[in-house]
Amino acid sequence: MASVTDAVLAGASPQDLERAALPEEFTAAHLRVEDVDVFQGVADKDVRKTLRVGPVPMPELAPDEVLVAVMASSINYNTVWSATFEPLSTFRFLGSYGRQGGWAERHDQPFHVLGSDAAGVVVRTGSAVRHWKTGDHVLVNAAVIDEQEAITQSDGMLGEHQLAWGYETNYGGIAHYCLARASQLIPKPAHLTWEEAASVPACAGTSYRMLVSDRGARMKQGDIVLIWGATGGTGAYAVQFVKNGGGTPVGVVGSARKAEALRALGCDVVIDRSELGLGEWDGDSDDEVAQAITDGKRLGRAIRDATGEDPHIVVDHVGQATFGMSVLAVRRGGTVITCGSSTGYRHRYDNRYLWMKLKRILGSHVANLHEQWECARLFGQGRVMPALSTLYPLDEVGEATRLVQLNEHIGKVGVLCLAPEPGLGVTDPELRARIGEERLNPLRPFATPGPGALAVTA
Repeated sequence: MASVTDAVLAGASPQDLERAALPEEFTAAHLRVEDVDVFQGVADKDVRKTLRVGPVPMPELAPDEVLVAVMASSINYNTVWSATFEPLSTFRFLGSYGRQGGWAERHDQPFHVLGSDAAGVVVRTGSAVRHWKTGDHVLVNAAVIDEQEAITQSDGMLGEHQLAWGYETNYGGIAHYCLARASQLIPKPAHLTWEEAASVPACAGTSYRMLVSDRGARMKQGDIVLIWGATGGTGAYAVQFVKNGGGTPVGVVGSARKAEALRALGCDVVIDRSELGLGEWDGDSDDEVAQAITDGKRLGRAIRDATGEDPHIVVDHVGQATFGMSVLAVRRGGTVITCGSSTGYRHRYDNRYLWMKLKRILGSHVANLHEQWECARLFGQGRVMPALSTLYPLDEVGEATRLVQLNEHIGKVGVLCLAPEPGLGVTDPELRARIGEERLNPLRPFATPGPGALAVTA
């Protein structure tokens, strides 16, 4: 009997996939519990020291789950947090989840398979799965929800037991196989390659909820939107959603090269923070909070000079290093929306500029399933393009994650898992041809390859 891996790579029929044998173990990027204390007293917490690539046992499938043969994945900042065991060891999350009992117990292991993005082929379905079948091409949403919580009927992201897949759960997407609940699945846009598609769910879904969904900042036509880290994954998608929605994106980046990439995305206003003289600080001291006010006023003047107005919305996923400026720069009655804190999560700001000018701070996290489907639909219409720039094989996931850890990347850093080479997975070549290769990959010319990266042309 052929293996599922061979059958997937051969493009086998759903019937042949069902008959193919599952492996007892599979290759995955994972952490080991014995490494949790390896960075104690170490200044440079190099993720390459803890990220392992090797075999892990195949888990049993729960009734509401599918097993996906992962063709490609991508790196998110939570992979950096996981591999540095900061701010908490993810093995604490797995232990807490496992104590719920039942099927959750499988997640409490001495290894943690990472990854909050995946594009691949369904190869097994649990007995309770109704809307998906073997052979389907899917993306995986990073939000694991409890469908039996009442609030989930309103918004799955508000459930008390909502978890970040591949971060707070095991068997994530940077692997040859992953486990996902049926309530996480999104149809793969047929014109995208595996690696392009794998760059979509976590970051594009996050940006969609922050800006387009009625649960986010409620962007409207004509809004000025300030976007920090605008050439990162979340930022690059935010730029596109603002443009599509009739707003004016104002992107902030940290180098001339990133400014060039931002212009290639079509960003209306590009601000290089180094040219503007914005400080590099962590916001921990009173002096630095005062400096944030000074820098925020300088930033505000630059935005007014370029647009004639203060921003209606600020998209801030950088956190500690930028949040004081965000609160200062957003207009009276405006909204600062945050979905992460890659530079630190202890935000300090001068509250007078918040309460006296009636501003809002809004938290946002990933996206619910309906938002993800609507987001994927925009890709299928050719209205939003993948933010992929750089691609690595699974064996070099440490190098891929190190690139993100050092903020040396542009856009999304992809990882080929079971796909033997780039460029596979397209099932609608006509749509792809209509959109055009150059439009589909605006950030590919700005790849930042390190050791082991794959050569992929735009």
